[in-house]
Amino acid sequence: MNQDQDLQAQALHQLQTVFGYPAFRGQQADIVDHVANGGDALVLMPTGGGKSLCYQIPALLRDGVGVVVSPLIALMQDQVDALAEVGVRAAFLNSTQTYEEASRIERLVRTGQIDLVYVAPERLMTQRCLDLFQASKIALFAIDEAHCVSQWGHDFRPEYIKLSVLHEQFPDVPRIALTATADPQTRAEIAMRLQLADARQFVSSFDRPNIRYQIVEKGTGRKQLLDFISAEHSGDCGIVYCLSRKKVEETAVFLNENGIRALPYHAGMDYAKRSANQARFLREENIVMTATIAFGMGIDKPDVRFVAHL
Repeated sequence: MNQDQDLQAQALHQLQTVFGYPAFRGQQADIVDHVANGGDALVLMPTGGGKSLCYQIPALLRDGVGVVVSPLIALMQDQVDALAEVGVRAAFLNSTQTYEEASRIERLVRTGQIDLVYVAPERLMTQRCLDLFQASKIALFAIDEAHCVSQWGHDFRPEYIKLSVLHEQFPDVPRIALTATADPQTRAEIAMRLQLADARQFVSSFDRPNIRYQIVEKGTGRKQLLDFISAEHSGDCGIVYCLSRKKVEETAVFLNENGIRALPYHAGMDYAKRSANQARFLREENIVMTATIAFGMGIDKPDVRFVAHL
């Protein structure tokens, strides 16, 4: 068995024994092999396609700590908890932590006592964080939700443009950028802004035969929504998108008054309340989330049965 075959066998072993899946799907095996061997990658894969494994397994196969750059501070705890359940040593660094908590995680990173660390882009760009990674053995950098670098998208985050610093300061550390939302123009912009022009691109099919679209002429919007949920999705988990924060709040009240468990989510809510509602949506059944477009990116919930736009 040559070195590459040995690495592929190790990757499959990790997939089966740590994560509990019998086999890789689609391009996962090729992506894992490429990054584990030190290659840069740009991965476009639909939601539910298994993007996380494409950086989690290479991080476990390579020496050092895998650094995951994610804009989803509210979801980091869930991601870390899910990894802990399967025995992967993971933690996060973001603005919700005390100085003492952050210092403890930094010591684990510096001494290599951790497999993966999730970090917000704002935190990564601080000199303290860059110095930490310079003083540590880094296995790879994974840039999640990479479409946030696009100035033309509604998820644009200016901190993402600065992530080209990873190529400049860590030229020998492989980088993998991942997204489920990128047309050819956005992919080119991601590659340019993150200095991934030479990265291998992996583009998966977005054909989802289990998803259907239904367009209905709007009349009495709330009544139509109630009838739709009651007739086709009674007891199901779903998301209702509204154009304004006020509409989000009013729709949640309306659904609750009509026997449907609903929670609101928008950027104007108190952070603790917003996070609590998100956690309930992720962990409980039969909840409908009424939300603005501030909600949705990175949500990993297998039983969402409908998305309605009011």
